[in-house]
Amino acid sequence: MEYARLGTSGIKVSRICLGMMSYGDPSYRAWQLDIDASRPIVRRAVESGVTFFDTADMYAVGRSEEITGELLAECFPHRDDYVLATKVYNPMGPGPNDRGLSRKHILAGIDASLRRLGTDHVDLYQIHRYDHETPIEETMEALHDVVRAGKARYIGASSMYAWQFAKAQHTADTHGWTRFVSMQNHYNLLYREEEREMNPLCLDQGVGVIPWSPLARGLLAGTRDRDRTGSTTRAANDPLVERWYADADFDIVDAVREVAGERGVSPAQVALAWLLSRPAVTAPIVGATKPAHLEDAVAAVDLTLTEEETTRLETPYRPRAVQGHS
Repeated sequence: MEYARLGTSGIKVSRICLGMMSYGDPSYRAWQLDIDASRPIVRRAVESGVTFFDTADMYAVGRSEEITGELLAECFPHRDDYVLATKVYNPMGPGPNDRGLSRKHILAGIDASLRRLGTDHVDLYQIHRYDHETPIEETMEALHDVVRAGKARYIGASSMYAWQFAKAQHTADTHGWTRFVSMQNHYNLLYREEEREMNPLCLDQGVGVIPWSPLARGLLAGTRDRDRTGSTTRAANDPLVERWYADADFDIVDAVREVAGERGVSPAQVALAWLLSRPAVTAPIVGATKPAHLEDAVAAVDLTLTEEETTRLETPYRPRAVQGHS
C-alpha cells in the first residue's frame, strides 16, 4: 500500500479508501452486508494497509456508522492508527430540520454520528451535497465550530459545481474559518466531466480528490453487459445505472477489458489504476462486498499504465450531462 497527503493538508491516507456504504442492513439494501459478513473484508483491508475509511450518516440510516465504528475498533489498537470520514446533509428523520446544512442540523448531526461511531472525533467531516436553502456562511461557520470543538480534524465536501465549491472556500477564507481539504466527487473513466472545472480547481487549491463510484457502479469491473444483464446483486438492483450510463459507454468498457486481458489483470484493476494516475486524485473510494473486490483495489496501486494504454482508454469518451449533484 502507498500513502499520500490528502491534497496539501498534513494528514496522510492510504491511496485506497474503503467505502463503508456496502456494510449496513441487507433488509435496507439487498447488496449491503451485515456486520458478521463485513468483518472479514474490513479485516483484510486493514491487513493490506488500508487506513482510510469513508461512511455517512444516511447509509442504512446510521447502521453503516455503527458497523464502521465497531469493526475499526476491533482492527486497530489505537484510534489514531486510521483516518475516519463521515458525511452530513441527507435526511435522517421526518422533521424539517433533520436534513440539510443548517447550523442546527450540522451540530446535531456530528454528535449523532460520533455516538454511532463510538468515538470522540472524526478525521474528516464532509458535507454530502450542497444545500441551496442555507446560506453558505451559516454552513461554513458551523463546520468551523465543529473543528474548533475537536469533533472533527478536517472538513471536506462532495459533489457540487466548481463555482459552489469556490464560493464555500472563499467564504471560509474571508472569515478565517476552516477550509475544505477534500472533494469527494463523481469521477471515473465513464464520467469525466469533473476534469473541466472541479479537478483543476482542486489541483490549484491543494484540495485532495477522493472520487466516489470509481468503477461506475460496476460497469468498469465487468459486472454488466450491453444487454444490461447484471452479474451481481448490486448490479441487478441499481436503477441509477439506466439513468446515468448509455450504450456508448460500453466502448470504453471494451477498451478496459482489452487492456486488462493484455496485462493479465482484472478490468477493475485497470480502471482504478487509470484513476489513481489522474492529477489531484488522492484515493478513490472503493466499495467491496467480496475479497476479490478488495484485492483488485489494492493491486491497482502498483499498476502503471503506459501512455498508449491510457490513450486507448480515454479516446472513446464523449461529453455528457452533469451527474451526481443531487
